[in-house]
Amino acid sequence: MKKYKALIFLACLYSINCFAQQVKPQAGNLTVVNRQASFASDGSLHLNGVDNAGMAWINNLEFTNGVIEFDVKGNDQMQGSFVGVAYHGLNDSTYECVYFRPFNFLAVDPVRKSHGVQYIAPPKYDWPILREKYPNKYEQAVVPAPDPNAWFHVRITVTPAKVDVYVNGQQKASLTVEPLLKTGGTKIGYWVGNGSPGDWKNLKITNAK
Repeated sequence: MKKYKALIFLACLYSINCFAQQVKPQAGNLTVVNRQASFASDGSLHLNGVDNAGMAWINNLEFTNGVIEFDVKGNDQMQGSFVGVAYHGLNDSTYECVYFRPFNFLAVDPVRKSHGVQYIAPPKYDWPILREKYPNKYEQAVVPAPDPNAWFHVRITVTPAKVDVYVNGQQKASLTVEPLLKTGGTKIGYWVGNGSPGDWKNLKITNAK
């Protein structure tokens, strides 16, 4: 039985690794919505900050279930930094998203600190609805807290039943939730919230087959 389980594990691991794809952001492979994109010499993408949410969908790339890994950088400006990724996108308003509020990472107030990482599934399940109806379920603190003005690494595992969010190589997830929306969409991209700029690099998508 142990040998059988080990073979299953290795088969699953092999299957996932076969479909890993490193994504380098370039003007020609992005569809940018409500933002302007710029690119740095280190291969990173920058989206500027304007009113309302924005994203940069990655062209010709689909994501269903698997692993999303990336480095991201926001800032410590109060209510001014909301950075993450959108996936299972059906269109520019219907998708799932995991994002961070770096300005809450080092907060002394425990309520603010508990709003460090957030899952949303707009338009039906945006953060105000989730915070009101399901307090502390779809947002949590990031422990240990990263530097809010520095790059940090994110690993998101997505299955039909669960989403786990790991930060800076921690073995314990900062956030674990059940998905709220089955959009049927496969779009994936970089995401920023209202008024927020953001920076990303080293995006790797692993589709589980």
